[in-house]
Amino acid sequence: MRMTRLFSQTLREAPADAQVPSHILLLRAGYIRQLASGIFSYLPLAHRALSRIEEIIREEMDAIGGQEIKMPVVHAADVWKESGRYEEYDESLTRFHDRHGRDMVLATTHEEIVADLASREIRSYRQLPAMVYHFQTKWRDEARPTSGLLRVREFTMKDSYSLDAGPEGLEAQYRAHYQAYFNIFRRCGLPVRAVRSDVGMMGGSAAHEFMYLNEVGENTLALCDACGYAANTEVARFAKAEAAAEEPAPLEKVATPGAATIAELAAFLDIPASRTAKAVFLVGRFKASEAGGEAGERLVLAMIRGDLEVNEVKLANAAGALSLRPAHDEEIAAAGAVPGYASPMGLAESVLVVADDSVVSSPNLVSGANEAGYHVRNVNHGRDWEAAVVDDIALAEAGHACPDCGAPLRIARGVEVGNIFQLGTRYSEALGASFLDEQGRERPVIMGSYGIGVGRLLACVAEEHHDGNGLSLPVTVAPYQVHLVSLAKAEGPARSAAEALYEELTAAGVEVLYDDRGENPGVKFNDADLIGCPVRVTVGDRGLKKGTLEVKLRGASGRGEEVPVAEVAGRVEEELAELRRRIEESVVPVEYSD
Repeated sequence: MRMTRLFSQTLREAPADAQVPSHILLLRAGYIRQLASGIFSYLPLAHRALSRIEEIIREEMDAIGGQEIKMPVVHAADVWKESGRYEEYDESLTRFHDRHGRDMVLATTHEEIVADLASREIRSYRQLPAMVYHFQTKWRDEARPTSGLLRVREFTMKDSYSLDAGPEGLEAQYRAHYQAYFNIFRRCGLPVRAVRSDVGMMGGSAAHEFMYLNEVGENTLALCDACGYAANTEVARFAKAEAAAEEPAPLEKVATPGAATIAELAAFLDIPASRTAKAVFLVGRFKASEAGGEAGERLVLAMIRGDLEVNEVKLANAAGALSLRPAHDEEIAAAGAVPGYASPMGLAESVLVVADDSVVSSPNLVSGANEAGYHVRNVNHGRDWEAAVVDDIALAEAGHACPDCGAPLRIARGVEVGNIFQLGTRYSEALGASFLDEQGRERPVIMGSYGIGVGRLLACVAEEHHDGNGLSLPVTVAPYQVHLVSLAKAEGPARSAAEALYEELTAAGVEVLYDDRGENPGVKFNDADLIGCPVRVTVGDRGLKKGTLEVKLRGASGRGEEVPVAEVAGRVEEELAELRRRIEESVVPVEYSD
């Protein structure tokens, strides 16, 4: 491709709202342009890079038995209603009516569609196992799109779906995807870590996320460097310090003026925070049939030991809530509680009380008295109050003990670039996807779901592979393998040599971005560094007088190597082969961690 014909241009500066390196550099290098919040156009350079990523994914999916299909972006809402997610999803699911007044949705994912297809196509156990996948546009109306391609509203996803007759088959396909995903990310030059994660609205029994560790990430991870434990803090466990056994003591009301927080209370009474019970009020959104309040909402009180924090994802799962929001003071007061001095004792029956196991196992705690300026000593679960649900609802934080080996956990940020779910029969049962087993009995198909956001993957590769001058993309992802820079401003030996080399490399199957513009050398070199192709070849009159051209790897320090003109094409192919070899060597078997 000649740059005089390229449908994009580089920018000296990125827009002010571009904050993270991938967003800044993909804009400046002419890969993407923003149309609206979270909505981007992918220009030729990005399209080529995305196509390379898609081909890597396609090869790995085919290698584990995948069959590529294409499913629609617009869905009749009926299938979403049958699965229950039409009601469960928040505003990120875009609902609308067609011209005939039928309820429709824009695809956020395709579990329902695959289950519907399976209900039509699968009849016998002989058709299982099966796995289908596609690349398709998704729309999620995110409340706060941010960081360029890292969090968008419209994006392309590779989503694959496994169909099995039994749990053993699901486990096999799940582990096959686990390895395939590591292969994909390593072939793209991206280091990732698999972490345990929440199944969320997808449902199912197990899930892993593939995280690129980087401070630009929105996910928080709990990691143990001693044993390898890794989990999203949404589900991360930790070993809680056990409270000393004590006989329950009599209740004692004490005045605690101005002690509305745990820190203030602990200081006022001169006790550790672990001797207090923290009350956190939220409002849960429940399915209408399960709600105790209007519009599917119900006040939820989370009780946890004072030295710990409530994990809202764990709490929502324990409570069975679709989502949670902070409760307003008037909502707390209406239940008979006093903000800052709240207790589970004497609350309205409509309040759903969920207790962390740390509170249940800790005797004689100090809790609120539901009276401003007062607390109660020696409060015990089971004697003085009873939780409707007892579960682990605590947030893992840095320094907490690893649940597997006891070493201190560390907290890191990460970007989720892929996820895999063991769905089980949630969707197949809802949509009638069944088969006849060897005994002729009808059984539901067991499903798995596996996703990779292609644009987000490109953004993460850009985050990982850049320097102060621009992108430095791996040979497997870069839009062109070679950036050919001609320093000739007019017809002459340099222009002729550049044209000849362009033709020679192209004929050899090397993909070349040829800078044939009339710009000065500084502009051309800066643009080459910005765009980030792996190999740069410079053709100039000074080198030609010595019979050489400059070959330089992107990211290499200092000047490039002077190579005889006749040997340049061969040297370029050798350099590209070496870059590919290094990538291939990184693709190795990975131990599965459940």
